[in-house]
Amino acid sequence: MPHASTDDYVSDFADFLRASPTSYHAAAEVARRLETAGFERLDERDAWPETPGRRVVVRDGAVIAWIQPEGATPTTPFNILGAHTDSPAFKLKPNPSTSAAGLVQANVEVYGGPLLNSWLDRELELAGRIATFDGTEHLVRTGALLRIPQLAIHLDRDANSGLALDKQRHVQPIWGAGAAGDILRVLADDAGVGRDDIAGFDVLTATVQPPERFGRDDVLFAAGRLDNLSSVFAGLVGLLDAAAAPAPASAHISVLAAFDHEELGSESRSGAAGPFLEDVLARVSSGLGATADDRRRAFADSLLVSSDAGHAVHPNFIEKHDPVNRPVLGGGVLLKLNANQRYATDAVGQAAWQAVCKRAGVDTQEFVSNNTVPCGTTIGPISATRLGIRTVDVGVPLLSMHSARELAHVDDLAALGRAAAGFLAGR
Repeated sequence: MPHASTDDYVSDFADFLRASPTSYHAAAEVARRLETAGFERLDERDAWPETPGRRVVVRDGAVIAWIQPEGATPTTPFNILGAHTDSPAFKLKPNPSTSAAGLVQANVEVYGGPLLNSWLDRELELAGRIATFDGTEHLVRTGALLRIPQLAIHLDRDANSGLALDKQRHVQPIWGAGAAGDILRVLADDAGVGRDDIAGFDVLTATVQPPERFGRDDVLFAAGRLDNLSSVFAGLVGLLDAAAAPAPASAHISVLAAFDHEELGSESRSGAAGPFLEDVLARVSSGLGATADDRRRAFADSLLVSSDAGHAVHPNFIEKHDPVNRPVLGGGVLLKLNANQRYATDAVGQAAWQAVCKRAGVDTQEFVSNNTVPCGTTIGPISATRLGIRTVDVGVPLLSMHSARELAHVDDLAALGRAAAGFLAGR
C-alpha cells in the first residue's frame, strides 16, 4: 500500500475529504490524483486506445479508472471496486435567493436522506458545478457562507421531547442580513464568470468543519461524507497500489468505478443503474477484440466488490441491531449480508472476499440487520442485476450515518484501503 502507516493513510484521506465537498469535486480529485500518477485521461467522445495502459474517464460526478495489463485477452476478467461519490445534503433550487424577517436565505431542497437535525447550527458552504451558456462547466465552492439556525428552546419547550423539522419550512439556511442577496452572483464570482453567463447549476451544501481525529489514542475520526468517500478513497489507493505493483500479465483488469446519485436510487446516467460502467467495460473489451460471447465469459469470471459504509452497533441503541452479529468500530471491514438481496453478497462472493482480506491481513466482521429494522441498499444489487457479475457488499462501520458529520475508527479506514489494494492488485 502506498501509505506507510495508518496515520499516513488517515492524514491523506483527510486531505481527500477536504478537496471533495461534492460528487463533482470528488470525481475531479480522483482523476487529478490518477493523472499525477501517470493515468491517461480519456474523453468519451473520442476513440479510445486499444493498447495496454492506465486510464481514467469522468462522467459528471462519477469516475471510472482501470489498468489494462500487458497480455490481456478478450476473456480476461475484471476485478472491480464499486463505490459512490454523493452524500445526503441540501441542493439549491431554481431561483435560489430568497429572504424573510430581514434575513437573506437560500432556497434549497433535500438531497437524499440526511439526518436533518445534524445540519442545524453548523457553518456550511455551497459547492458543486455551474454551466455557462458556452457549455463550459466550472467547479465552485464558497467557503463558509450559510447556517440553518435552530429555534431557541424558549420558543419550543418541547424540542427536547421530539424535534420535528418540516423539510420545506425549517431547513432554509440564512447567509446574510438586510437587503436581498444573489447567491448566483456569489457562485459566478467564485468561478470567474459573469452572473448572466450562468445557464445551469448543480450546487449543494457541505460542512466546512475539517475532519478531526479525537478520543483516546486518537483512534476516532469524524468528518462529513464518510458515506461513501471512505470507499472511494480506498479504491483510489488500491488502484494506485495496483499500478505501482501490477498483477501478473493478463491475470485481470483492475477497475475503480465511483458512481454518483446512489443516495437517490442510482437511476441516472452517472449512477450505478445507468450505463456508465457497462459502457466502459464494453469499450475496453472491444479494444481487446472481444465478441459478445467473449465478454460474457469475462464477466462470468469477474468479481465486483461493492464498497459502501455500514452500521456499527450504537452503544446507546443496542436494541436496533441484530442480537448476535454486532460489528463494532475498530473491529475490521464489514461483510454485508441480507436475505432479501438488499446486499448482493452470496456464499461464493463471501469466500472470495474473505480470501482477499486474509491475504491482506485485514479483519472482517459480518453485518446483518435486525429483522424489525430493514436495511438500506447499495450499488451492489443494482450492478449485479445490470451486468451479471458476481458481487459482494463490504464497507467500513460507521456511527451517525447520514449525519452532517459521521464517525469511524481509523483502523477500519486503513484496513479497507489494504483490502482494496490487495483485491485490485490481485494479491
